[in-house]
Amino acid sequence: MGVSGTLEYFSELLSSVKKVKKMKQLNTVALKVRMDCEGCKRKVKNTLSSLKGVKSVDVDLKEQKVTVSGYVDAKKVLKKAQSTGNKSEPWPYVPYNLIAHPYAAQVYDKKAPRGFVRGTEDTAIATLSTVEQHYTTMFSDDNPNACSIM
Repeated sequence: MGVSGTLEYFSELLSSVKKVKKMKQLNTVALKVRMDCEGCKRKVKNTLSSLKGVKSVDVDLKEQKVTVSGYVDAKKVLKKAQSTGNKSEPWPYVPYNLIAHPYAAQVYDKKAPRGFVRGTEDTAIATLSTVEQHYTTMFSDDNPNACSIM
């Protein structure tokens, strides 16, 4: 086995190495899907369960919410949900207590499930100003220097 034999051996060894695909991360995707009946619910659940990498599909008919867990891409899940013929969009709501002004016009939504408001990127609505923060903590039980008026 000369130099050429050694080179052939190494070239075969290196060419036989298969490229390793990057594993997708475990992901949870929440969607708002318009569903009217048990048939719609079953259709959406069966369609989304057929996606590759899906571990579980949870459908809440009352909140019109579908939660998909598994090694999936959010865009593919949304596209597959739209293929059922039902109106679908990413879950637009956040918990009520994460927004500083939950009754502002851009955030309040009558159709939102109980305890949720529409999410926003506007920092003026999503966070408290320093003056509001001061007044909020003035009467807080967490503040040891707070005023306690009974």
